Amino acid sequence: MRRFIFFLLLILPNVLLAQNIKSESLNRNIYPTFSITAFGTTQEQRLFDWTTLQFDKLVYAKRRAKLVQTLKNSGGGIFLAPSSHGVSHGFTFRQLDDFLYFTGLELPRSILAIDADTGKTALFVPRRDARFESKSRANDFPGRPLADDPDLARVCGISEIKPYEDFKTAISKWSTEKRILKINSGRNSKIQQIKTDFTYDWNPAVQLIFHIQQTYPSAKIDNAFAEIAQLRMVKGPEEIKVIRRVCNLTIGAIKYAAAFIKDGVNERTLEAELEAVYKRGGSQRLAFSSIIKSGPNSLWPWRILAAHSNRRNRQMKSGELVIFDVGTELDTYASDVGRTFPVSGKFTVEQKKILEMETAVSDAIIDAIRPGVTFSELTQIAIAAIPASERKYMQTGSFFGHHIGLAVGDPSLLDAPLAPGMVFTVEPWYYNHDKNIAVFTEDVILVTKTGAENLTAALPRAPDELEKLIGKQ
Repeated sequence: MRRFIFFLLLILPNVLLAQNIKSESLNRNIYPTFSITAFGTTQEQRLFDWTTLQFDKLVYAKRRAKLVQTLKNSGGGIFLAPSSHGVSHGFTFRQLDDFLYFTGLELPRSILAIDADTGKTALFVPRRDARFESKSRANDFPGRPLADDPDLARVCGISEIKPYEDFKTAISKWSTEKRILKINSGRNSKIQQIKTDFTYDWNPAVQLIFHIQQTYPSAKIDNAFAEIAQLRMVKGPEEIKVIRRVCNLTIGAIKYAAAFIKDGVNERTLEAELEAVYKRGGSQRLAFSSIIKSGPNSLWPWRILAAHSNRRNRQMKSGELVIFDVGTELDTYASDVGRTFPVSGKFTVEQKKILEMETAVSDAIIDAIRPGVTFSELTQIAIAAIPASERKYMQTGSFFGHHIGLAVGDPSLLDAPLAPGMVFTVEPWYYNHDKNIAVFTEDVILVTKTGAENLTAALPRAPDELEKLIGKQ
């Protein structure tokens, strides 16, 4: 009898466990499997267990208040910004710039609405995060509330959190009331009627515009590009601090990778060494695909090289030049820096002469940067600094650079006078197909109250200093 009782005690838990699993599997209509689910389910996850605002919520509140005033100055309206759709396809989630700039949140499939006429801000958010849901794998995907999370409004400082389903009602009401809907299309031009075309560049903002045009044809949609550019062109101190960090990380990575330059090394090897430093330094992702091009490749813009599947793994040779046009992203802010190196470790006389000419043009631009100057004026200064015989090899439509921040091409207005806090690149391009020589130097410049600061000045630019970085590995 004792043995029988002992036997029952030994097997009874397993019998009950098997019955539970069998019942659960019948309810799910799946093949029964043993997993940790049988012993207990993972607790529901919360948004702020995984993420937090990069800056204090007051920073974002001030940005929204500035946008309200800017929109009022341009006629009012309701600014709408979509968030990232949220499915990362294996890559780390990255929020869309405008949504991130005004909220600091990593919410998927949401809409930010800032009403300049009432001064109110609302977020239309899914009740739950679909990325954390799976009926067949409940223990691995235990669920996460979003609009239903009471912490969301408290942490982000936006009190009006609405279920995403309410956006349909809201936009129908706004359309009926003939309210102006302001959306940043990504270009400084009038919103046109979007036609369906499978080759069209469908970014989320354009998708939102297309949806409104198709669903609410009477809705009035204006471009918010200019208003957004006015705000995002001038960086706050919290942004400049991060930009300094990402520039320093990029400087260190270029110096490290340059040590591997030598005859016989291929371009992709240099990419690997460069990007390893990024990762070790905390970079979450690249700002853009690294552009490292040598010899004949150096003579072509990246748009042409990238049109081919394997035009980025060339083996470099002594006597050639190799160009770095690279950047990474750290805590959502980007860098973009460029230098030219001799593969042999020594520039030829002609290579050195051309590089010194190109950096002299860069110096002329940087020396002229100060509050009140316009990009048009910088363009004229750049042209005047280029020897007449070399002008046809240095061509660009602006002042040899672009604004940088949350993106390597932050929105900007070319006719806006420079102001303290603006950050942009200065990058004279030189492509001489007659002599088969291309050189490139790119620096990140901060406009100060009295002039400019080169945030990448710690990376050598002079030929003899560049030579010292080569071949140390």
